[in-house]
Amino acid sequence: MTQNLSSTTEPLVRIRGLVFCREQRVIFDGIDIDIAQGKITAIMGPSGTGKTTLLKLIGGQLLPDAGSIEVAGDNVHQLKQRPLYRLRQRMGVLFQSGALLTDLSVFENVAFPLREHHRRLPESIVRRLVLMKLEAVGLRGAVALMPNALSGGMARRVALARAMVLDPMLMLYDEPFTGQDPISMGVLMRLIHQLNDASAMTSILVSHDVNETLQIADYLYLIADGQVMAHGTPQQIAATASPWVDQFIHGKPDGPVQYHYPAPARENDFYH
Repeated sequence: MTQNLSSTTEPLVRIRGLVFCREQRVIFDGIDIDIAQGKITAIMGPSGTGKTTLLKLIGGQLLPDAGSIEVAGDNVHQLKQRPLYRLRQRMGVLFQSGALLTDLSVFENVAFPLREHHRRLPESIVRRLVLMKLEAVGLRGAVALMPNALSGGMARRVALARAMVLDPMLMLYDEPFTGQDPISMGVLMRLIHQLNDASAMTSILVSHDVNETLQIADYLYLIADGQVMAHGTPQQIAATASPWVDQFIHGKPDGPVQYHYPAPARENDFYH
């Protein structure tokens, strides 16, 4: 099953025939996905379906068992070490936990990628870039704070500023709304949308927060059981007649998605 966006431009990320397994479990079974340039594409599905795994495959942290992943025309898993590192420098990642360095201030956390990848950059330029990114997420005033002094929403925004400081062409968001209160969630939604538009970036957003994701995504892929179950614009997804999509989008407890993990017949376990 091939999914192509109705666009004349080439996708920034092209996934074809992707197969990935963990031990005996098939995570992806020959899926095709296109990530359109300049858009926010969401990857959604029940817990444990491989959404975060897909981000790691795109970044080259994991190797597929079959198929290909191209980013900006480069086959990620055929790149040598240095070209792969250069490609990764053009990707920003907002980790689910935020992953701030606890012994560094807000300023030093955001400055860390600049110091790591541009060591000859004058300190005055580093400071200006860091303050610009913190201003963009509304936290320039928190520049001297330590991570333990931040609320959960503030920490996530600092992590977003750090992910953006190298002006990436591709942003990967791993469950950005998890654990956020409604106000923090609304702020993050607005920031993700505004930063993507202002920077002409391409964004991949992994989430199971249906309502929030439908509001900011330009295109969605719903994955489960190793397959792409549906794809389309938020309007197309909301209007689909698929029982699986209906169950997932509306959070229904009964439907094609099974409650029980596959197990032997009860009499084989309980009545020996």
